[in-house]
Amino acid sequence: MTRRQKSLVFLLVFLFGLPQFSHAVWIWTPETGKFINPKMAVKSTPREQLEYALAFWDGKKYAQAQAELKKLIKNYPRAKEAPEAQYYIGQVYEELNRPYEAFKAYQVVIDKYPFSERAAEIVEIQYQIANQMLGGKNRQGKWVEAIVGGDDRITEIFRAVIKNAPYGKYAPVSQYKIGLYLKERGLLQEARDEFEKTINDYPTSEWAKAAKFQTAMTDTQRSGDVQREQKVTAVALDEFKDFVKNHPDSELTEQAKEQIDRLRFKEAENTFLIAQFYEKQKNFKSAGVYYKSIWNKYADTIWGPKALGRLKALGQ
Repeated sequence: MTRRQKSLVFLLVFLFGLPQFSHAVWIWTPETGKFINPKMAVKSTPREQLEYALAFWDGKKYAQAQAELKKLIKNYPRAKEAPEAQYYIGQVYEELNRPYEAFKAYQVVIDKYPFSERAAEIVEIQYQIANQMLGGKNRQGKWVEAIVGGDDRITEIFRAVIKNAPYGKYAPVSQYKIGLYLKERGLLQEARDEFEKTINDYPTSEWAKAAKFQTAMTDTQRSGDVQREQKVTAVALDEFKDFVKNHPDSELTEQAKEQIDRLRFKEAENTFLIAQFYEKQKNFKSAGVYYKSIWNKYADTIWGPKALGRLKALGQ
């Protein structure tokens, strides 16, 4: 036995004595002049590797499928099967109930393989992921644990949908739902900005109409302190009136009318509180001006008769 052969035998004995090699099967390949582990090897063509990986996918062996898909991408990065492998990595994450990781995996297809035939399908899937995460608080399905409290990943995914297909059918609704999500979190000014962006960027979309309604609703919520936020209440009232005027047949029109009635009541109450303030300050002239304003503009509310009663008490 030559010195070289003795060295090789020693090396093999040493390697196979190690714990990480004790259960592995290593085969000598004359073509490469190396020992290989078949479990770590890649198939001879990307098509074969993809079929091999998808066999695990079909058998719901997702960990093995993902490992083989990643192996394809690593060894055949420019093959036409590479974007398909990346797409199925996203599919695996969905099956494992990891929606955000699925979104990121799909985004790699868009970023790295922009001409993939899966691009349009991926944009739709990403929208559905964000939409289901948006509804996660009220769902009992597989996505419910994906959102706890505020989750900026939702807006991140919706924004990605818009960026990936700015003129696609999911862009306007994604923009609108960013506003809805921020409104739900109580970020009213930020929500209003997003609704306005929906109106400005997609004026002919059906979502622009819904955004106009939500803009008014957001302003209604912003008008908390009746005296300090009186101007906001007035703005919201004008927005609802404008909505009813321009969209008389909308399914939201009746809700808008209800909001108009509620805001008129609130405005009358605001004005009555201001009149009372002046009356307590013995400024009866100013108090009378506000009481008269209530009687003239809000006589059909409960505040109209109250204002009239105070005018009589003040001799005005």
